[in-house]
Amino acid sequence: MRSLYHQGDSLLHRLPAPVKIAGLAAAATALFFTRDPAWLVAALLAGIALYASLGQRIAAAFARLRPILLTILLLGVFLLIFSSAEEALVTVLRLSTLMLLGAAVTASTSIQAFMETITRAAAPLERLGLLKAADIGLAVGLVLRFVPEVLARYEDIRDAHVARGLKPRASTLIGPLIISTLKDADNIAAAIDARGIRGQ
Repeated sequence: MRSLYHQGDSLLHRLPAPVKIAGLAAAATALFFTRDPAWLVAALLAGIALYASLGQRIAAAFARLRPILLTILLLGVFLLIFSSAEEALVTVLRLSTLMLLGAAVTASTSIQAFMETITRAAAPLERLGLLKAADIGLAVGLVLRFVPEVLARYEDIRDAHVARGLKPRASTLIGPLIISTLKDADNIAAAIDARGIRGQ
């Protein structure tokens, strides 16, 4: 399976996972406290610089973000039509910056580090009897592991359509994608139960 993590030795790679996740949460909150385009553009440029500093191949690194960026731009067009140019600009800048910061943290933090950090953060809730901290950490780890795999599978299905001379359409791509993803989810759930991970 593919992973969003990219091994490297950048400053962001060397920071502890809790510091990066807390910093991401603080930055995300700060982004929604300003509507000034100048500040938002500066934050976007900082996000681009941070993501580009991780030592990844630039083309491959930004290709990963293309589906999310297209979704953000589509939302921007929707807001431009039904709201205002200012609202569309502010929303696109905020979400694009958040996308880059999140991608930088995800690419510089291993799944194991994410799981350990989330598990420790959820420990107080476990002591209150509200949940099992290990299950929350496991869920986050599985999401991070599945995201690149689902995107890769979508590309494979689309390429298969093109190879057969068929025009890729959402209506014909979504079905096989959901079925194959659910089969993998079933297999992973069975493996987790067989190892008794959720019972520990």
